[in-house]
Amino acid sequence: MDRLANTVRPYAWGSTTAIPELLGTAPTGEPQAEVWMGAHPGAPSRVDRGSGPAALSDVIAADPEGELGRAATERFGPRLPFLLKILAAGSPLSLQVHPDLAQAKEGFADEEARGVPIDAPHRNYKDANHKPELICALTPFDGLCGFRRPAEAADLLAGLGVDSLKPYVDILRAAPESDALREVLTAVLTADPAAMAETVAQAATAAERLGAQDGPHQDSYAAYASIARHYPGDPGVIAAMLLNYVRLQPGEALHLGAGVPHAYLDGLGVEIMANSDNVLRCGLTPKHVDVPELLRIVRFEATAPGVLRPEADPGGEEVYETPTDEFRLSRYDLGRAAAPSRPDARGPQILLCTAGTAVLRDATGAELTLARGQSAYVPAGEQVELTGDGTVFRATVAA
Repeated sequence: MDRLANTVRPYAWGSTTAIPELLGTAPTGEPQAEVWMGAHPGAPSRVDRGSGPAALSDVIAADPEGELGRAATERFGPRLPFLLKILAAGSPLSLQVHPDLAQAKEGFADEEARGVPIDAPHRNYKDANHKPELICALTPFDGLCGFRRPAEAADLLAGLGVDSLKPYVDILRAAPESDALREVLTAVLTADPAAMAETVAQAATAAERLGAQDGPHQDSYAAYASIARHYPGDPGVIAAMLLNYVRLQPGEALHLGAGVPHAYLDGLGVEIMANSDNVLRCGLTPKHVDVPELLRIVRFEATAPGVLRPEADPGGEEVYETPTDEFRLSRYDLGRAAAPSRPDARGPQILLCTAGTAVLRDATGAELTLARGQSAYVPAGEQVELTGDGTVFRATVAA
């Protein structure tokens, strides 16, 4: 088992206080958006096995089967298939979707064949992998997830009383579900920028008023008004109104599959995803929005957010069940455990302490203590037991 030294990513949307508070460090005054735990080449964690610090990605590359186990190596190749993060949103992230595996392979191959530089700002596919993800709230956490039913989206837009939104309302009420959602999203993203900026301004003013008074969709209107304050004039504000607003309470989670539009708005959470950087943006960003490719990837169907709550097994492990093979996220409340917890050792693991203290003990009796915000990597086949009074999130591959 190895203590991880992790990189903090200073994206502009990050909170200036949430990650420092979790890690017990002084705020710098600058945004601190994510802490990356894993072997992603963009910011691999570092470990020290006695010969000095080394990137976890290099350690795994030197002995993939020894670090990941034969089963994980055969299924996912010689790299850690998941990335674990602490995510701290102080302002909304971009409205986005992720491709499925076939779309990612196709898109990556196409851009490679056309010679699009991997770091080009208009590049969509940084790799050939899909990017399902799971976000679990550590604090109350606001987000958008999946399309509303068209009739509900129509009522919400109509309630704003903005004349330029009426054509969208009519489409949402008259057309079949998939056609209506596609037609309205396409119209929003391809509208004249000046006209759309005026529509967004009027909608924001109305949402501000409706979010401050009792009535249908009050919480949603308040959320959209907040988004508009961060992104004035952005067509993504209207696109966001087509999506479900959801507030997670601590311990609750959302699973985001391929083609599902989503955005994180505010709060601190633990996020796990397949090891990929593939993002198609819909708005709420100054970055490139490839509308034709986005429309090819989006699943135009209304979906409920599907809030997940963990299911406890007899050993005290609380599991967030998802259909994703590359990762499995679970949680231990060590203070309530009657005996030491012993996670399954068949796959590679990252253990993250988010509250209290956790003590890891291996088969030799060696111990590693994790304080709040600290994490450890455990290679496949290495049995550890957990004790202490802390809360520990466990990331590994699905069985």
